[in-house]
Amino acid sequence: MRWGQNQEAAKFEGLPCKTVAKENLAAAEPLRSLTSVLSCRPSQSSLWMALAESEIIESNPIGGGLDGFRRQFRLTCADLGISESPSAAEEVVLLAASGAASSRSAKNLLVKLILALEDLPAVWILPSTKATGVLLDDIVCLPSRVISGKFEVPRTVTLCERVVSNASSTDIWSAVYDLVTGSEVTPPLLPYLDQTPISFNTSGLANTSEYRKHFDGALKDELHSSLHIGVSSLFDTFFSEVTNLELVAQAVFKKCQEGENPLYKEGEGGGWRDWPEDTLEIKVLKWFKDRVDTFLEFAKESGAAPNVQRRLLGQPSQYLSGSNSKRKLDIGFANDTKTSESFRYDWSQILVPGELKSNSKADRWRNTWLDLARYARHVLSAQDTRRFVLGFTLCGPIMRLWEFDRLGGIASPPFDINKEGLQFVSAVLGYLWMNEEQLGFDPTIFKLNGKRYMEITRNSKTERLVLVELMKRHPSVAGRATTCWKAYRDGDESNMILVIKDSWQYIEREEEGELLRDATEKGVVNVARYYHHETVRVGGRDDDINGNVRKGLDIMKGTDAFLHISAASDAECSMPLSSTSGALVGDIHSSRSRSTTRKRSSDSLNAPLPLLPNRRSRSTSLYKDSGKSELPNRIHRRVILRDYGKNIYKASSRVAILAALEGNITGYESLHNLTDIIQSDISIGNLMMNEEEDNPSWPSFLIDLDLAIRENREESSGAPNKTGTRAFMAIGALYGEKHSFMHDLESFFWVLFWICIHYSGPSESRVVPKYDLWNYMNTEKLATMKKGEISDEGDFIRTVEENFTLYYRPLIPWVNRLRRVVSPNGLRQRKEDQELYSRMKAVLREAREDPQVSEGL
Repeated sequence: MRWGQNQEAAKFEGLPCKTVAKENLAAAEPLRSLTSVLSCRPSQSSLWMALAESEIIESNPIGGGLDGFRRQFRLTCADLGISESPSAAEEVVLLAASGAASSRSAKNLLVKLILALEDLPAVWILPSTKATGVLLDDIVCLPSRVISGKFEVPRTVTLCERVVSNASSTDIWSAVYDLVTGSEVTPPLLPYLDQTPISFNTSGLANTSEYRKHFDGALKDELHSSLHIGVSSLFDTFFSEVTNLELVAQAVFKKCQEGENPLYKEGEGGGWRDWPEDTLEIKVLKWFKDRVDTFLEFAKESGAAPNVQRRLLGQPSQYLSGSNSKRKLDIGFANDTKTSESFRYDWSQILVPGELKSNSKADRWRNTWLDLARYARHVLSAQDTRRFVLGFTLCGPIMRLWEFDRLGGIASPPFDINKEGLQFVSAVLGYLWMNEEQLGFDPTIFKLNGKRYMEITRNSKTERLVLVELMKRHPSVAGRATTCWKAYRDGDESNMILVIKDSWQYIEREEEGELLRDATEKGVVNVARYYHHETVRVGGRDDDINGNVRKGLDIMKGTDAFLHISAASDAECSMPLSSTSGALVGDIHSSRSRSTTRKRSSDSLNAPLPLLPNRRSRSTSLYKDSGKSELPNRIHRRVILRDYGKNIYKASSRVAILAALEGNITGYESLHNLTDIIQSDISIGNLMMNEEEDNPSWPSFLIDLDLAIRENREESSGAPNKTGTRAFMAIGALYGEKHSFMHDLESFFWVLFWICIHYSGPSESRVVPKYDLWNYMNTEKLATMKKGEISDEGDFIRTVEENFTLYYRPLIPWVNRLRRVVSPNGLRQRKEDQELYSRMKAVLREAREDPQVSEGL
């Protein structure tokens, strides 16, 4: 209950009448300050001076007043997949501050904590931190700060930890006072260059479990402005080149209409025979499989049987292998003829993924699109020569055809398969008969005698390269999608190992091959050396997205052109689209839908909610909003290098990783000083080392100049955005400052910090929930978090002692010394300092000589 008013006490000093309980008026005595913060509070009235905070707390104990919050805390942690541990409170607060789509539950929990505090008797009596008033006046604004994400994270963590651990009333109120007096101040930014804005995609996630509640926000961020819906010419663009498809589909469809009890009837009340009206998944799957078998049988009767080994896959309860996270696939076409329901498929076998929903309205819901996009990402990740992926959604009888590539996704207008029977037959046969190139595989990589090859033209001569093994394939839908293979030149007796790197670059960006050739010619050390580069050509033309993959398809003529998925909206809510062309999905109220007893988790959706009033809808792309007339485009580029190795986190010893990191910094310094190039993406994936005696590569070296820039360029490249690995980005870069070599040197520190937390030697890695959130966090909030990590030496030591793996604990004093060098006095450096290179390398050299570091190695 709220404490009552005390009219008599309120007469003193003109105080509000709801301030003091009469029984708490005590004899005046020296004020015993509750916290050091309160000692700085402006002088209170004589009435307040008579009330020692300790006496107020003692007279008004918290008792069980926060037990309800503690119960809710346990339930929320279980729902979020956060284990009950000493760090659980910290994980909840970090999630609330992350800006991720799944942060809503955590924010709601913190708001409930504040409301619970408001109901405690002492909050109406304890003095405010200001000149007048009570503590309640200070905390009433906290809920809105939590909801907006503008709250003080470290102090909130302390308060939450004390409440959860049932600390003393004095300790809890002390934490409350700390919180209401704390504030976050965003530092002023360094002067801007007209630089390319930063974006992130799912390929830039480090040591993550891809926990769905977090991952979906990253996927939305990746696709937030790159889904084009209702593009009428999509079918013709991707199916017209399938040999005899139109003629065979017409013949098959005609047979479906023959007989006294035909498979398909035209007109009112017609449609496909045996179509399950309740559209339950198991029934739809069986019906779909029967139709596919029938279509193929009719095609054979027409003399047009496809010479392919494909089947319709329908194992919605079976996890597919070949992915870091457990994922199921409702339906799809696979490149295998096995029919056993117990056979476990791999994502490398999926040719055309599909998504089923029982509710026809789900065709217009973003969850449906995200489910299919998630499948497309797995297919693209598991198939190293896949350029794009075709797919489909079937929501009740409503079908859409989809295509996903490195710019995003496009979808056809919806059609009812019971009303457009011929189009359904054509789509099914098209997916079954397409050749590999039509399905999106790279025809420049071919198989011969059990080996894979590609050909390049170098110095006016054709060279055939043999692909030995896949080294890495960045998982994403839209983005650069970097893929690297180890290879050698066919017929080369020296067996020189080469590394082939394919990626999809914005056309406006300077070619990485040109930058690497410049670096190699100028004698840069410890940077991967140049061998060759070219633009991949498919079908006699440069392989870009708009012209070659999409074949000039005019996506802006879609009925819902350039729709957006908002990364800020709740990952679990299901939202409809307005009929307004190009409505911004992020402008729609979200609501959490509850699944029914049907299996399909995001079906059975709530009724559509209206658009927020007075919001501007977008009927065209962000480019038109910004004055640019062209849509973004990516081009397929290939770079071949003469150095190969392994990532530094796979080093055989602590000494080896320190030596490699020093060599990487030397390489960066050489690149910067000799070529004026700033690498701009220092991460665990771009720092390499070589521990093989017969490997002629650098002992350690940098790779990946995809995002590199010339330091003295006059303007940005004009590319729509650049991606990076946010876990390793410098604080200033996260705030949006002009990128400097100083930012990259700070990133070297974060790389070592990250490795010591996530790796236990050359082959063991782990996911740490607290730091997993760094992958998904809003950049400014992440900058604030990183500032908190390094600002106080005592706190930093405590953090690393709690989080470094046993293997890397001997590096604690040296990582701390590196922190002092990179961030003197816990502050980030705002001036360029060429001597920072040598100071950082000196720390790494001294660390290698420490017996504790080298012991047992």
